[in-house]
Amino acid sequence: MSEHLTPLYEAIDALDAAWGDAGSAQSLSRGRLIAANDAVGVVRRRLDALHAELAAGIAHESRPELGAGSLAKEQGFRGVPALIAATGGGSTGDAARLVRVGEATAPRSNLSGEVLPAKYPAVRAALGRGAVSAAVAAAIICLLDRVWVKVGAARVHEAEVLLVERAPGLSMDEVRKLITRAEAWLDPDGVAPREEEARAARSLTMFERDGMLHINAKLDIAAGAPVKTAIQGIVSAVFRARKDAIEPGAPDADRRTVPMLQADALSEICAHAVGCESDELPLGGATVIVRVDLTDLESGAGCATIDGFDSAVSIAAARRMAASGGAIPWVLGGDGEILDWGRERRLFTGAQRRALVARDGGCAMCGLDPELTRAHHIRWWQRDAGATDLDNGVLLCESCHHRTHDNGWEIRIDGAGITGRGSFHRPTSIRCGAHGWAGEPATTSPPERRDAAARAT
Repeated sequence: MSEHLTPLYEAIDALDAAWGDAGSAQSLSRGRLIAANDAVGVVRRRLDALHAELAAGIAHESRPELGAGSLAKEQGFRGVPALIAATGGGSTGDAARLVRVGEATAPRSNLSGEVLPAKYPAVRAALGRGAVSAAVAAAIICLLDRVWVKVGAARVHEAEVLLVERAPGLSMDEVRKLITRAEAWLDPDGVAPREEEARAARSLTMFERDGMLHINAKLDIAAGAPVKTAIQGIVSAVFRARKDAIEPGAPDADRRTVPMLQADALSEICAHAVGCESDELPLGGATVIVRVDLTDLESGAGCATIDGFDSAVSIAAARRMAASGGAIPWVLGGDGEILDWGRERRLFTGAQRRALVARDGGCAMCGLDPELTRAHHIRWWQRDAGATDLDNGVLLCESCHHRTHDNGWEIRIDGAGITGRGSFHRPTSIRCGAHGWAGEPATTSPPERRDAAARAT
């Protein structure tokens, strides 16, 4: 038996002793299950060390200068990773990392043929005794290679020893966290550039499909910290409530999974933000509008719609949204809030704005989405002593707001309340090109929005 394989045989003997004469894993006691699992881990890690050594040897015999005499090409493969992946059943990426580990931990020689220590001797020793896996070794080596030129060999060796001491017993996810902190310790000046790179790559996309809203987000750490903290805070509160429950196994007990809880937490946070009256949140008056017929709401039949979504929701869902405060229901035919404040207030209230959204559907002049509009006094507050009433309000985007102010357009609301229709009249000093002169009514909000507002009444 080769002495080189002794560590592997020792690990296999330990596995054999833990397994004993059991016919299957189901026959093992709890203590022997843990012992066998530990022994399997050692076997795998020592096999990783041997495989990395073999990968480095194959790479050496397949170096480019050998041309057609390359070992990988002789075996019918384009490169070493493809050969190793085919024989081991893994991916070429895993095989490439194995080669990298093998080459970084193999003994070297100088031009005179003198044998030199491995580039990373501490990683080599940890691999040999089965303390770390090839995947962990690859992650450590990748970091050390990345900072070698910037921090120098002495600093790299110090980090190598520290990482090898702390990595055993950690999962791969925990090792990644360790490496991230080690990189910040080794190269503190590189934190800001990496942070800017991550910030430039941040994104969030949303799309509706199959009755579901799909949200995909990728945030830099600074932007993601409050998101993660808020969601985890709500989830933790739910778990504390479960723990304090008298009958956690009751039929109506909360059985939501963690992913469900996190999704519900995000919804609760956003619902709170939408309903918040604070001026610190730049929501632009954004409001969730649920449209439902009063008879459907009373009978529990039919369905409701939510502005901005194609899919309908059940009456039960509409009731839940109204009860939670996460949305403002616009109940057709029902009593609403006081919408007219006369001269007592200068700014339109949230209730008034919601009524304007239901009436105008967005910018009453160009049709831009409601969240991009502001409530505008038709008869100006200061110049005309106009009242902050629904009949004196209209939704306009920033561009149309300036257009009406700067050019003196006349806005008329025909009808009262949310049944009104807005029309825009050009001032007599403005020529209308091929369409005639001023004084002709301009286009109001788009037909589809006007129809939706009409249905809401």
